[in-house]
Amino acid sequence: MSDHEALERAVAASAVDLREVAAQRGSFLGFVAHEMRNPLSTALWSAELLARLSSEDRGGARGEKLTGMCLRALQRLRSLVEDHFLAERLDVGGIPFRLEAVLVREAVAAVATKVGVAELALEIEEGLAVRADRGILERVLDGLLATAGRGGSPVQLLGAGRTRDTALLRVRGAPPAPDALELPQKGTASDPTGRALALYTALRAAQALGGSLSTTQEEYLLVLPLASAGSPVAAT
Repeated sequence: MSDHEALERAVAASAVDLREVAAQRGSFLGFVAHEMRNPLSTALWSAELLARLSSEDRGGARGEKLTGMCLRALQRLRSLVEDHFLAERLDVGGIPFRLEAVLVREAVAAVATKVGVAELALEIEEGLAVRADRGILERVLDGLLATAGRGGSPVQLLGAGRTRDTALLRVRGAPPAPDALELPQKGTASDPTGRALALYTALRAAQALGGSLSTTQEEYLLVLPLASAGSPVAAT
């Protein structure tokens, strides 16, 4: 094979790869648009009905019901947009990190309260600290706990050992879907809470911190870099 023929084949293969990436990207954006359309439609419909009510009805039971529907839809939309925005920024390296020692128990407890985990069991040693940007670590835990705790499932988080440089955490709750960590595409199941991208975003955030996120049939496995001995712990 001549050099010219080899170059032509390489260019053709690259073109195929680019088309595949573009198709996958388009399918992902189609999924995101579909997820955004449903809560946006609900919010607009509720707001339009509220605008038509008399001032008395707006302050009554019907008005309260429509207001609640509108707020829930907007909260769902906000969660989806925040997850998507973070994943996009991580993909292009658009977030400056402040790496420090973060106590895992404190970070998990704080995030569990925000996410609204119904029942949480923590089996992690008190002083376990990982080297991370606290805000990004909280987004990892947010996606994990939101997914494991879906449907009111109780969540159990265990310290499952460490190497010289890393700590392994096991999370149990609602079992992972077979394709839980794959980039969502058209046809991926919708999420009525707006967290369809939560676990994928947690995966990207964990990787950005130098860790990893994987699943088994029953558990989520999170690996994070350990903080160096003697490192000052980040303030909560």
